[in-house]
Amino acid sequence: MLKISDNKRFLIYDDGRPFFWLADTAWELFHRLTLEEAGEYLRDRAAKKFTVIQAVVLAEFDGLHQPAANGHCPFFHDDPAQPNEAYFAHVDAVVGMAAELGLHIAMLPMWGDKWNVRWGIGPQIFTAANSRAYARWLARRYREAPLIWVLGGDRAIESAEHRAIMDELAAGLREGDGGNHLITFHPTGSQSSAQDFHDADWLDFNMWQSGHNRNRDNYACIASDYARTPTKPCLDAENGYEDHPAGFNIENGYLDEYDVRRGAYWALFAGAFGHTYGCHDIWQFWTPKFAPITFCRRNWHEALHLAGAAQMQHARALCESRPFLTRIPDQSLIVSDPGKTAHHVRATRDQSGSYAFIYLPTQRPVSVNLEKLSGSRIVGHWFNPRTGTATLIGEFDRAGLREFTPPAAWPDWVLVLDDASRGFAAPGT
Repeated sequence: MLKISDNKRFLIYDDGRPFFWLADTAWELFHRLTLEEAGEYLRDRAAKKFTVIQAVVLAEFDGLHQPAANGHCPFFHDDPAQPNEAYFAHVDAVVGMAAELGLHIAMLPMWGDKWNVRWGIGPQIFTAANSRAYARWLARRYREAPLIWVLGGDRAIESAEHRAIMDELAAGLREGDGGNHLITFHPTGSQSSAQDFHDADWLDFNMWQSGHNRNRDNYACIASDYARTPTKPCLDAENGYEDHPAGFNIENGYLDEYDVRRGAYWALFAGAFGHTYGCHDIWQFWTPKFAPITFCRRNWHEALHLAGAAQMQHARALCESRPFLTRIPDQSLIVSDPGKTAHHVRATRDQSGSYAFIYLPTQRPVSVNLEKLSGSRIVGHWFNPRTGTATLIGEFDRAGLREFTPPAAWPDWVLVLDDASRGFAAPGT
């Protein structure tokens, strides 16, 4: 099981080992995929070093009335007190398959239209009166499974009733699983769970949905939650999806591997404890038998192999290659102008100064204050976020400022600076 680290910034296992949240967005996993297809998807994500799969029990696309791939709907008569065992047996099987592959399910008990049908299909069947019993039943069922509970589902809190529903769901989950699992909230676009629930006792960590615009400054989103008190871990749980029309407008083109890669490094280096990748074709598991949502253009089997998904593992490997639980954001490393929008430079380092990572989505030189690092000698590398390999810059004295110019030919690099006395392996090895 997972818990919050002592410094309230990261997730760890019960035995204290760091847990790197590298999630994929698979909202329709339980609804649209057969067990065989779910196995194909989960095996691919496990091979690409993902650790978390975000999926919804009561799905967005008519998840109450449109039968799942196994032919069953979740409830009889739209009554949460009358679950259909055949439907939930399929969910059980997928959760079990994920567990065997070392994956945690970030499980949403329902999509937001089931409690706030501001838009979408609905129907709205949850109230403050019936939410706790459903959550308790669900949590008992998955009491021992490796998962994280995620309330919300792309909706805002717009009334006292909405807030009461979330509170009742959280209470039911705690009663049902005995507190075995962490709980968070997935908000609507350009919002954070912190806006409504940061002080809630049940909210263990914060989620942003920074959204699907190109050049979205999600580093500012993460920085805002990182600075809140009381301290809670935070991450971007819905950044721009690969193969999604930028800003939902096809005339803007589609977001690509560079867009999703940049969002990941920006968020991680701003203080996020992990990151969620998403692909527009995969979250809806599109094939020609379904209506494409928002200009979806690629079969999900093909989309599994888009470059951005494979490149996420390199961000994880880099973060795990150095002391993990003591990493902090630190823009004071950067003495030159960090830039804005597409070319913003973001820095993070070990609290003791044993290493620093600086993400440069730019070809401009960056001036770094080496005095923020420890040791008398510094080893520098250029880490390639596309391949996970590194090129040695050299070893030099830790003295004042030093300017670094990224290698040519590629749009982004990570500058890795290490205290030479620590003997860290080259990143990517």
